[in-house]
This record gives sequence, structure tokens and C-alpha cells, in this order.
Amino acid sequence: MRPHQTSIDVDDSFARPHDIQKHSKWPLFLRLQGSILPKLIVPVTFIALWATGITWVHKEGPSISLGTTNVLLTVIGFVVGLGLSFRSSTAYERYAEGRRYWSQLTVTCHKLARTIWIHGKERSDSVREDVLSKLTAINLLVTFAVSLKHQLRFEPYGNFKDLKDLVEHLDTFAQQVSNDDLNHFKNKGILKRIGEGLGLSFAYSNPRKAMKRTKGPLGSLPLEILCYLSAYLDSLCENGQLPIAMQQNIAYNSVASLNDVLIGCERVLRTPLPIAYAIAIHQITWLYLMLLPFQLVDGLDWATIPATAAASGIILSILYIGGEIENPFGTDVNDLPLETYCAQIVRDLEIMTSRPKPVWDETSKSRRNKVLFPHSNLSYEDWATLSEGALRHTLRNRPFCTFCPGPTCMDSSTHQGNPTVDEG
Repeated sequence: MRPHQTSIDVDDSFARPHDIQKHSKWPLFLRLQGSILPKLIVPVTFIALWATGITWVHKEGPSISLGTTNVLLTVIGFVVGLGLSFRSSTAYERYAEGRRYWSQLTVTCHKLARTIWIHGKERSDSVREDVLSKLTAINLLVTFAVSLKHQLRFEPYGNFKDLKDLVEHLDTFAQQVSNDDLNHFKNKGILKRIGEGLGLSFAYSNPRKAMKRTKGPLGSLPLEILCYLSAYLDSLCENGQLPIAMQQNIAYNSVASLNDVLIGCERVLRTPLPIAYAIAIHQITWLYLMLLPFQLVDGLDWATIPATAAASGIILSILYIGGEIENPFGTDVNDLPLETYCAQIVRDLEIMTSRPKPVWDETSKSRRNKVLFPHSNLSYEDWATLSEGALRHTLRNRPFCTFCPGPTCMDSSTHQGNPTVDEG
């Protein structure tokens, strides 16, 4: 997570995934962070200049009328509406699917870490070694999430700041080809950053540039990490530290689920909208906007210019939003906040491993365990003094106390803290 900032950072507003933990009191229509507005400046300006030229020729030109019937506006507008609807729905479907896979990743990390930490037995003669081995395996879950994030952003190396210390003890292809010089592709000049902020296509670099500069096979770092996890599970089973078959099934199925997440995310990344659809939708939309002034100039005169600019802003915003969320794993402001998801996994696993496996008898027999709360504030020890018949009788009467005023209605028959419920 990035530290709290009191100054305005342009990159935070337009070039980084939105921080879902921040709260803004600004109305949505006044917010810039996450807005598509910067990318509309150039195309809307171009359309406005085009409309200005058409209107001037129509009004000031020698006996030239450029106005046309509105039938064309209706026909093409219907087609444009269908195209934009298709574009938006397919793009959001990919965005939502990417989020589902990262939710599945979080759940699977919780499940596998809990199985390893709670159900993996620690041998009496090597408790310290077994605890450290468990932590090493659980750290591999964090490594998997971070490496998957980088791979989905075409950064399949092991020398990134948040990944280097996690994988340097592993023998992987990414480690063998990693080079500190490979990170320079992320440094962008001011003109390039401005061009990307304005949505100019020629300003964008090839996202696979770093992959093409490698001098050896890159492999698949997340997949290689799964191999290490599988090897650890084999070790647990061979040493009798995971003896119950159902626990073994949960562990191995969790590794298979992580593999499904990897393949699913790569499918979302590598299966964009067919290029024929994308080109056709853009061409039809721009044709509609270029013809729009001809159909408005007769009725609106000089008002054609602001009307055309407003219409183009509305239409192009829908078109560009679809393009921005089509790949939900990037670093644009509207992409999924993968850094936040990885940080959440780290926090969850740290909480899970902060204490040893709970001893259930100590937990249940604690004096602070109010087993019939909110109906009674008596502890486990107090209720343990009752016979089984009295306890069953109390439980049978408990539903009648649901609407009792006050949380201790079942304590009314007690004297000096000892239950005196009728055993009949």
C-alpha cells in the first residue's frame, strides 16, 4: 500500500488503479480520478473543429447548403447504439471475470494456508523446523499472487521490488534471466506520460517490450511456484504430518484451484474482443460523429458546434471506457487494484499464522466463555456444574427467552452465580 499523501499526484488520478480504501466527498460528476475526460480532449476538440468548418461553409459559403435529412442520423445512430452496447457489455464481462478469479485466488490462499497451519502436524523432535517449513510454504502463496500480478502485466521477471526477496531462494527461469536493466522500460518521459494521459495511441509502448528483450526462456513463475507447493504437500504426506485423507484432498484441490486461477486470468488477458469487431465499432462511431454536423446544421445553425461537441463527448466516453476496462489487469486508473488484493492476502495470512494452532479444550473451558450468551452471562464452569438433564431442560426453554427484556433472562433463577434450574 502506498503511504498517505496530502499533495495531488497526477499519476494517482489518471495512471494508477483507483485506491478503493480512499473516501471522497466530491459528487461523482465533479471527480477527475477515474474519469475518462482527459482522453476525450483531443477527439472532442477535433470533432468541434470539424463541426466549425462545416457550419462556416454552410452559413458563409457561396450558395452551398450542406444540410441533410435526419433519416441518416436515425439509421446510423441505431447501429452505433448497438455497437457501443456490445462493446460495453463484453468489456465489463471481462472486468467482472477478472475480479472473480482474484476472489477465487484469495479464498484458495485462505483455505490452503489454514490447512497447512492448522492441520499440518508438527513433529515433537523438530517443531521449530516444521513451523519454519510451514511459513515457507505459506509465503509461496503470497509469492504466487505477486508473481501472477506481474505476469498479467507482461512483467515475468523475478527482480521486481515486491517479488525479489520472495523468489531468490527458488530455482526458476525468471530468476535466471532477470536483470536490473530490464526495469528501465517502466521509466517514461514527460511527453510520453502526457500522450498516454490524453489517450494518444502512438504514445503507448508495446506492453510486451520487456518480454522481447530477454536472453533466455522466461518460463511461467506462478506455475513453477505451484510445483514447489505440490512438493511441500508431498513432503507432509510422506512424513505423516497430514494423515487424514480429506485434509490431503483439500490441500491438493487448492493447488489445482490456484492453477485454474492462473489459466483463467491468462484467458481473460489473451482473448480480447476480436479485432474485426473493435475496428468496425470504432469506424462506425467516427463515421456517425463526422456526419452529425451535416444533419444538425439546418436546424441549429451555429449551435451545431457545441451540440456536436457534446454529443461526441457522450458517445466517445462510452467507447473509450470499454477499451480501458477490457484488460482489467493493467495499471490504468479503472483497472483492478491488484496491489491492494495482494496486500490483503499478505495481511490475512499474517493474521492466520500469528498464533499457534488453538487447543480446543482451553478455548471451550475458558471462564470467559459465555456459552448461552446473550440469554445468560454465566461461564462454561458455571453451566458444567449442572446435570445433563438440567442442561437439556435449560436449552429447551431457551427459545422462550428470545424476546425477553434484557440479555440475562436465564440468570433470574440463579443464586450467587450458581444455576438452580429444575432438573425435571
